[in-house]
Amino acid sequence: MKIKKNDNVIMLSGKDRGRKGKITHVFFTRRSLGIGGRDGNTVVVEGLNLVKKHLRAKKQGQKGQIVSKERAVNASSVALVCKSCGKQTRLGYKVEGENKIRICKKCGAEV
Repeated sequence: MKIKKNDNVIMLSGKDRGRKGKITHVFFTRRSLGIGGRDGNTVVVEGLNLVKKHLRAKKQGQKGQIVSKERAVNASSVALVCKSCGKQTRLGYKVEGENKIRICKKCGAEV
C-alpha cells in the first residue's frame, strides 16, 4: 500500500466525498504470511467517516453518552493530496541510488 500515516488525503466516495483529512492509522494484510483479516488495506482519516457510538453509564449516578468516532475506510476510497501542486494524485516511485522515493504522478515532485 502506497499511502502512509500522516499523509494528507481526499475522500473519493461515501458521505464525506471531497473532504480532506490526515491519516491517523493504516491497517494492511500480508496474505502470504497469514497475518491480517477482513480489516486489511484500510485507513482511518482524522475527522472523516464519523459514526455515533452509544456509551453506557459506568457508575451509578453517571449518565450515558453518545460519542462520535472515526471508522476505517478502504484505502481505495482515498487519494493522496500532493504538497506542491495541491491536487489529488496517484503515487509513483523513483529510485535514486539505494533510496526509493515517492513522487507525484501529476507534477513529479517528491511527496
